[in-house]
Amino acid sequence: MFRYFRSWTDRHFSDPQVVILAVVLLLGLALIVFAGGLLAPLIASVIIAYLLEEAVRLLERFKVPRFTAVLLVFSLFLSLFVSMMLLLLPLLAGQLSQLARELPAIVTAAQALMLQLTERYPQVFSEQQLNDLLFSVRQDLTSLGQRLVVMSLSSAVHLMTLLVYLVLVPLLVFFMLKDKAEIIAWFLRFLPRERPLLNSVWTEVNAGLGNYVKGKVLEILIVWVVSYAVYYPLGLPYAMLLAFATGLSVLVPYVGAAVITLPVAAVAYFEFGVTPSFWYVLTAYGLIQFVDGNLLAPLLFSKVVNLHPVAIISAVLIFGSLWGLWGVFFAIPLATLIAAVLNAWPSTEPGIAVP
Repeated sequence: MFRYFRSWTDRHFSDPQVVILAVVLLLGLALIVFAGGLLAPLIASVIIAYLLEEAVRLLERFKVPRFTAVLLVFSLFLSLFVSMMLLLLPLLAGQLSQLARELPAIVTAAQALMLQLTERYPQVFSEQQLNDLLFSVRQDLTSLGQRLVVMSLSSAVHLMTLLVYLVLVPLLVFFMLKDKAEIIAWFLRFLPRERPLLNSVWTEVNAGLGNYVKGKVLEILIVWVVSYAVYYPLGLPYAMLLAFATGLSVLVPYVGAAVITLPVAAVAYFEFGVTPSFWYVLTAYGLIQFVDGNLLAPLLFSKVVNLHPVAIISAVLIFGSLWGLWGVFFAIPLATLIAAVLNAWPSTEPGIAVP
């Protein structure tokens, strides 16, 4: 056993470049796993600065000095950020609170619909299945209410944390944009000068990660805006909240659309019943998801994500269970990182290629 393990390590870790890459990956993983919560503002700042860097580079191409470009881009970002905090978040919070108050009525309406289904299709829906489902729903609602009470009791702590983040994150973003070269140079001091394997992996991941994050943010905004522009004229309640949920549904490929169908259909049924307006809402929602999945997403990511659907779904499940919403958002980039490492990992045996 020891001889086999020694042979395996000699075969895969005899190259110093491989050791450097492995150490960097392990340190990065350990930092995220053990200090991810503490470093959340820093990680969020890095992501935002990464997104804004493209706009800074665009201005630099037009001969705008970098400091001036950073000031312009950061001022625009800060204006949008403050507008969202003052206008959008209160609207979403208000609609969410109103929806939470009306959840029992929505459940009652859903119960009436299911009773009709058991009467019309007793061979498909039994009364026992209905009772079990409603019992499970009531338990989930009770648990949700308890969590809301706990959150309200600790609201002062959450408010102070939020205020710190609201001040800290913009400051970090500004300095990361302004002093990008100095920060990168400082990090590179801790790496060996000769690191071709690490540079190769970073080049591949950087191209895919940057395009993916920018494309995904753009996709969320487009689906959000289009959904609101469709839901509001149709008279759907909580149009902004449901449009926001529809936009976030694109974070989870193949699954998010199916999950968000339930609240959209439930609210539409509670408001309209089984009327033409109900079917208009469901048809519009289906068209939005169809256009996103078959036109918008391929247009944005056709040259970015080259992963099998099974790999994508597995990455979403694994990283989502580890890091929640952030894990879901970065599941595909992390899967791309793993694929890039496997492709770049050298093999000392001739004729063997890493799949």
